[in-house]
Amino acid sequence: MNFPKEVNIPLQQPLFRGERRLRLALVGISGGGKSTIFKAVSSTAVNSGKLAGSHQLFDECKVQIGLDEASVVDLPSIDTLVDLPEEDLLTLKYLLWGDQRPPVSAHEPGGPPAPFAQPDVIVQVMDAAALGRHLELFLEISTLGKPMVIALNRMDEAWNKGLHINTKALSKRLGVPVVATVAHMGQGLADLFAAAVDAVRQGYCPLPQRANQHICHSLQPLSKALAEPEIHKAFRVPHEFLLTQLAANDRFAVSELEQHFPEQFANLMQLRRTAEQSLPRALHDEIHADRHHRAASLREAVSRTGAPHEGEGWRYWLDELFLHPQWGLLGSMAVFAAVLFVVFEVSAWLDSITAARLVDLVAAWQPQSTGGVVGRAVVDGLIGLLGIVVPYMIPLVLLLVTLEHTGVMQRIAFVVDRGFHQIGLHGAVAVPFLLGLGCNVPAISSVARNTHGRDRFIASLLITFVPCSARSAVILALAGKYLGGLGVFAIFSLTIIVIAILGRLLKHRYQDSGPGQVQDIPPYAMPQWRPLLYHTWLRTRDILTIVTPLLVGGSVILALLNHVGADDYINTAFIPVTSWWLGLPVVLGVPILFGILRKELSLLMIYQALGTFDVGSQLDWIQIMTFLIFLTFYIPCVSTFAVMLNTIGRKLAVVSISVSVGVALLISGVVRLLLEGFNLISPV
Repeated sequence: MNFPKEVNIPLQQPLFRGERRLRLALVGISGGGKSTIFKAVSSTAVNSGKLAGSHQLFDECKVQIGLDEASVVDLPSIDTLVDLPEEDLLTLKYLLWGDQRPPVSAHEPGGPPAPFAQPDVIVQVMDAAALGRHLELFLEISTLGKPMVIALNRMDEAWNKGLHINTKALSKRLGVPVVATVAHMGQGLADLFAAAVDAVRQGYCPLPQRANQHICHSLQPLSKALAEPEIHKAFRVPHEFLLTQLAANDRFAVSELEQHFPEQFANLMQLRRTAEQSLPRALHDEIHADRHHRAASLREAVSRTGAPHEGEGWRYWLDELFLHPQWGLLGSMAVFAAVLFVVFEVSAWLDSITAARLVDLVAAWQPQSTGGVVGRAVVDGLIGLLGIVVPYMIPLVLLLVTLEHTGVMQRIAFVVDRGFHQIGLHGAVAVPFLLGLGCNVPAISSVARNTHGRDRFIASLLITFVPCSARSAVILALAGKYLGGLGVFAIFSLTIIVIAILGRLLKHRYQDSGPGQVQDIPPYAMPQWRPLLYHTWLRTRDILTIVTPLLVGGSVILALLNHVGADDYINTAFIPVTSWWLGLPVVLGVPILFGILRKELSLLMIYQALGTFDVGSQLDWIQIMTFLIFLTFYIPCVSTFAVMLNTIGRKLAVVSISVSVGVALLISGVVRLLLEGFNLISPV
């Protein structure tokens, strides 16, 4: 079989990381979707604050853009750059100077408007359905002389209204990249931020957007008089911007010129009045009308109006299902149901015709010699390995790889991203969490490929609390029979609650959050068998080298303990846990210990320890609930521990296991006490 070959991608230079990371500012008119874009890419730790001396809020966080990093700032909305109120003026001051105040602002009290440097690139977010007034703002921002990118947002609304916008033509006229986006669905965001990085590397500044000839001609004397080195050294702004502000009689520009350059000020204002006298109306009104006309002309040149679109294709409706802010959760639940079906139906059937049959074949082999016991233990370990790989790992990994190759899983990751932020993670870990329902081993391996550092540790730890198919089988077998559907629901609900609470605690404990992620929403595609099999193999091959030795070795050790009659010693050692804290029979110490190997073994050994298949005759409902909760949160299995050693290291793996044991003891013990208290009040 010919597998896909690796492709070498050239490294773009310079690389913006660490101290050299970019600073990217999101600007735009209110309602354009600026904050929606920020939330879609933000990290789990957002730095929020107020621009100095105002009530204007900003949000800032680090974001990973391929190999590059950027500090993304969501600035307060702004409609224009002329005659701004004092609070809105701070946004403009940040765009101009950042945290380095120019000489003309040296006399102002307080510090700079924001505690970080001015942006390397400005991303203006425009509403595609109301393009005209956003282009007016662009014509003003273009005079700042900074690299820019246009996010043409809400393209879906424009499309549904029959408005067609030629983004390539608009980009050519403006001189900067224009990227079509649908922010609330995550569409176009990866291209937008990649374009922002490229705009800095290539220096994509807006083309000069000159005013009408009669205005430019009338302003020539004023422009020449304003072009003094002392003035520009004091303001540290582009000449075109300062000229436009003075011509429009902007309060801030006029005031600063009067204070710092009183000798030139009178002449400059006289030249402004002279320019105004040559025009049919006030210079401020003339500039505004001209800007409005140029924006309208641009809009008409790059757009056309037609009938609203009808009969959208299947891709549109799938995006409505998977990416819509509300309906997307239903689409995610549908995929979740498909995974559960594979776990409890397909995988259970495969288990019955593979590992289960092998278990039946060797059931009669009960060796008494030490060599025979070791041989049987090796066989049991290999059967256990087969029982993990064939029924649960391969079908689930193949299913999830298929969902990734079709583009569905990336959409689910985008929708659930905000929810995962609550536990300090990104939506990208949704795939491993789903994979954990089948087996925690490939789930943690998947986390290792997609995350690093703090995020890898937290995700790996939380995944150990996801009830894998083995634990689910034990829950369904015992709780389903003796506790009913309500008991099963209660146990699974408790796992979700514990994961959420533990995630919040870990988020506060490890506050050094990783950067936000710009999640790519690829087009839908039909999966190809060769890439599917290749990526499935890549994600399952570690099981042979990592898990096999520990699974077989653990099986041999536990079998030898049983062979030499250590059962009583094990049960005695576990008395503080089984009898004192959990209120269980002492004989359940061995099933708890052997559960480290595989959770299904616990169920079989419960029957052996109690001497009956009728567990309800030996344990009451509180003991069954307590035991199942402990088994659910207790160390998943030796295979999981082996993978954690390889992915997060020995120290963090031990920490994770310690947390698992501690949570299992705490939750099961507390539940036991609560249920016994409830039973005393309301006897069943």
